[in-house]
Amino acid sequence: MTMHRTTRIKITELNPHLMCVLCGGYFIDATTIIECLHSFCKMCIVRYLETSKYCPICDVQVHKTKPLLNIRSDKTLQDIVYKLVPGLFKNEMKRRRDFYAEHPSVDAANGSNEDRGEVADEDKRIITDDEIISLSIEFFDQRAQQQGCTDVRQNEEVNNKRYLQCPAAMTVMHLRKFLRSKMDIPPTFQIEVMYEDEPLKDYYTLMDIAYIYTWRRNGPLPLKYRVRPSCKKMKITHPQDGVNSTNRSESDSASDKASSPAGVPSTSSPLPSPSTLVQPSQPHFTHVSNPINGTTMTSPNRQFSFGNKVRKTALNGSSTSSG
Repeated sequence: MTMHRTTRIKITELNPHLMCVLCGGYFIDATTIIECLHSFCKMCIVRYLETSKYCPICDVQVHKTKPLLNIRSDKTLQDIVYKLVPGLFKNEMKRRRDFYAEHPSVDAANGSNEDRGEVADEDKRIITDDEIISLSIEFFDQRAQQQGCTDVRQNEEVNNKRYLQCPAAMTVMHLRKFLRSKMDIPPTFQIEVMYEDEPLKDYYTLMDIAYIYTWRRNGPLPLKYRVRPSCKKMKITHPQDGVNSTNRSESDSASDKASSPAGVPSTSSPLPSPSTLVQPSQPHFTHVSNPINGTTMTSPNRQFSFGNKVRKTALNGSSTSSG
C-alpha cells in the first residue's frame, strides 16, 4: 500500500492566480471576462473598461461597443481567494460596514448582505483559523448503521453524544489525543475519527472538514469515532545464506538431512513461513541429542561444516565418513 505524502504549499506560490494585475492586490468581487477567462477585481475591470475595450492581459477585444456585457461575477474564484488568504474575508466585511457607516446617504438597499458587510453566521462560507467551531462527537456503531436505529437507540445516541467548542485550526490528531486521554484508552488500541462513515486524515483541521463536507452551520459539526485493536506487524526472518538452494548437489542434500537434528522441517520455498524454523547454512550446535533408530547420538561442541571436509556421524554405534 502506497503512502500519500502531504505537501504544504506556500500562499506566495499561488499569488499569481489569486491577485489582480490592475491593482496588485488579492481579488475582491472577482470578475471574469468571458472571451478570454482572465479575472480581475470588479471595481478594477469596470474602471479599466471605461477607457478601453480590450483585455488588460491578452488584448483580446471584450466587446465592440459595450464591454461590460461580457464580464461575469466569479463567485467560485472569490470563495477560493477568501479561503486561502487568512483574514481577507473578515477584513473586507469590516471595511464595507465601516464605509456604509461613514456614508449613510449611500443607498445599499439593492445590494446583498455580503455587499453591505452584514453576513449572518449561517450564511458565512468562510471560516477563519481563530474561529471557534462547535462540534459533536459520538461512538460509531457500525452494526446500528447497517440494521437501522430504533427510537431506543436514538435516545442512547443522544445520551452518548458529547459537545465541544474548539478552534478551527485544531487537527484530527489533537482530537484523537483528547479522546485517548479523556477515556483512558490504552496504546494497544487505535482511535479513528470519522465524518459519517468515512475516516478522517490526522492532518485535517476542523476548517478543512467543514469545507470538504460542506458544513452549513445549521448545527454542531457532527463527528464520530471508533476504537479498534492496533495491527501488529509480523516480523519475518530471512535466511542469511541460500538455505535449501537449488545449487546444492543431491549428495550434499542427503548428507545434510542425515546430520540435521530431528524435528526441523525442510522446505523448498525461498521465503520462510512465520511458523516454520529455518536452519541456517552453517549452524553451530553446542549439544545435540537425538534418538536415531533406538540409539542416542550425543555430540558436545561439534560443528557441522558443509564443504569438502570429512564428516563423521555415529549411527547405530558405527562410524561413517563421507567426502
